[in-house]
Amino acid sequence: MGENVDPGPVSGRAILGQTLKVLREKAGKSLGQLAEDTGYDKSYLSRLESGERLSKVTVMEDLDSYYGTGDLLVGHWKAARLDAFKDQYKEFMKLEATARIMWLFTPGVPGLLQTEDFSRELLRKAQTTADGDDWVEEQVAARLGRQYLLRQDPQPDVRVILDETALRRPAADPRTWHDQLLHLEAAAMWPNVTMQVLPFSAGVHHHMTGSLTLLWQQDGSAVAYKEGNECSRLEEEQHQVLRCRLSYDRLRDQALSPARSLNFIRAVLKEHRDHEAYP
Repeated sequence: MGENVDPGPVSGRAILGQTLKVLREKAGKSLGQLAEDTGYDKSYLSRLESGERLSKVTVMEDLDSYYGTGDLLVGHWKAARLDAFKDQYKEFMKLEATARIMWLFTPGVPGLLQTEDFSRELLRKAQTTADGDDWVEEQVAARLGRQYLLRQDPQPDVRVILDETALRRPAADPRTWHDQLLHLEAAAMWPNVTMQVLPFSAGVHHHMTGSLTLLWQQDGSAVAYKEGNECSRLEEEQHQVLRCRLSYDRLRDQALSPARSLNFIRAVLKEHRDHEAYP
């Protein structure tokens, strides 16, 4: 008898691709017919089925609607998107997906609040290999997918402290930056988001070179995640989480109030419009 060979774990993207193929074949559709029915490119749909490409979550929502499968594909997509991130980040993302309270501080615009074009510009500048375009589009889809968390039911309660640096370093494309500022203005008014700006006038602080995120689950358990200088760390020991919370509280004490922060963002947006002569 031959030995059984363990093929190893199957990726979330492969499972999603297999599910897409099964649903299409069960519906009696060729790739060409599916492309015609949905408006998506045939080669793009083929790459989704083969697991070569990660889509945006909206594509899965469209296909769930097309097949009448509820949120089956969206559910598989949530697992598949983890394949696009480094291993040390995956455990944090699993906790982020179920968190009821999220507190964030970032020196730049946080991924949860980036527009598609702004995210794409950032990621393109970070990529240096020959297969850059595919990598960038995959990372954009994965990053935008995290934003799905902000509109899930029930919505998490989110607090964002935004360093003024994030508002003073624009995208290269003026329209991309204009749209990103508009998005931040809108996010600051979402009912489940509290946004505060940490102005330059607050002086130096202890998180100038990295970001900090605190997550609380429904049962009250909490973790902290720190990123900076090409390294990251997930803190689960409660005494360390408490230290991170106190650290975050000090930043919040120095930040502008939510109302003043919204006015600050609007002032930056007005400066940009005046400079670029937007209507």
